[in-house]
Amino acid sequence: MRIKLNSIMVEDQDRALKFYTEVLGFKKKHDIPLGEYRWITVVSPEGPDDVELVLEPNANPASKTYQQALFAQGIPLTAFEVGDLKAEFARLKEQQVAFTKEPTPMGPVMIAVFSDTCGNLIQLYQPI
Repeated sequence: MRIKLNSIMVEDQDRALKFYTEVLGFKKKHDIPLGEYRWITVVSPEGPDDVELVLEPNANPASKTYQQALFAQGIPLTAFEVGDLKAEFARLKEQQVAFTKEPTPMGPVMIAVFSDTCGNLIQLYQPI
C-alpha cells in the first residue's frame, strides 16, 4: 500500500491550477474534463512523479464548511516540505503570496503558513 493521490478542496479550479503551477511551481499532470468540473492533478518537480495532488472542486456543502472552519481557525489543510524555508518565503512574498505566519522555529522544524487563494491555508516546513 502506498500514497498515490492526495486531494485538496479548492473554490475555483482554474485559479487553483494557476496558483499551484505558476506561483508554487508544481507541474500539471492531468487536466481531464468531467462535466461541470475537471480532474486536475499537479506534481512536484522535486518529488516522485507518481505522487499527485488533486485540485478537487469544493462543491460539497460539508467540505465547504470544513474548509471554511479550518481557515477561520488558522489551521493549515496540508503541508509541503522545502529545503530552504527563508528563501522560499522570500520568493513567494515577491509574488504577493499572503502569509499568516512568517518563518518560525517549532521544535525540529521551521514553519510558515500562507493562503493559497482558493480557501486553504498551506504550511511550509523545513527540518532543522
